[in-house]
Amino acid sequence: MRLSLLTVSPSNATNKYPGIFGLIKFRWLKTHNPLNSKKYSGSLLFLKGVLAFLGIITAETLYPGYSTAQNMISDLRATEPPNSIIMQPSSTIFGATMAISGLLIIASAYCIQHAFGDRAVTASLGLLGTYVLGVGIFNGSYGDIHGIFALIAFVAGGVAAIASSRIERAQMNYFSVVLVSRQSSRIEQFWIVVTDFIRHFTVDATLGGIALLDLLLYFFMGEASPFATLGPGGLERWIAYPILLWVTGFGGYLMGHSRT
Repeated sequence: MRLSLLTVSPSNATNKYPGIFGLIKFRWLKTHNPLNSKKYSGSLLFLKGVLAFLGIITAETLYPGYSTAQNMISDLRATEPPNSIIMQPSSTIFGATMAISGLLIIASAYCIQHAFGDRAVTASLGLLGTYVLGVGIFNGSYGDIHGIFALIAFVAGGVAAIASSRIERAQMNYFSVVLVSRQSSRIEQFWIVVTDFIRHFTVDATLGGIALLDLLLYFFMGEASPFATLGPGGLERWIAYPILLWVTGFGGYLMGHSRT
């Protein structure tokens, strides 16, 4: 009897135990429905965006003397060595926020791959989630290790925002309706080219571009970067916050898109 149960085929098992295997099959198909995958990925990204914003704000308010201009975001977890400062409860709040955010992004990347099959978005989003998780684990006291995780997270986030414009519809575009005179065929042809460019130049791509531009200017120009006038904390926020805005907005878009 034991041997027969171990060697039973899936088809026979379904016939013998229709309730159990039918329920598993139903839930598998329901979970892997593309529309459900879009909804799940959107919900995860939106939740991540809200969690990150509220987690950072909460940690900042509980950190005595914290300056958004002079302090880096990661200082909430721990400042850089050799004299690292860990301030509680801000450190725990920020670390947990980053760790959970990373896991949410990784889960959303899996759902997006199933829904759209776009490897560029999936890969960049997966990298973003992995290295955000790393930021939560390896705090500022780890020095260069933390810096590498943060840098790759910023780059991956900017790339993911730009890549996501490939799977968006017109809802996320800058302009939706424009009236054009049809008196001149040349003007009309020119406008077709312009509107086609605008249609593919989305808000998400702009946010990703801002983050990468800030990062590149600081990398090549250092303190001469125009963003450096905001202080190290302000400069970093002009990289991190556009990515957070994109994550939240893209998540909301996917939740709405799952209904169509």
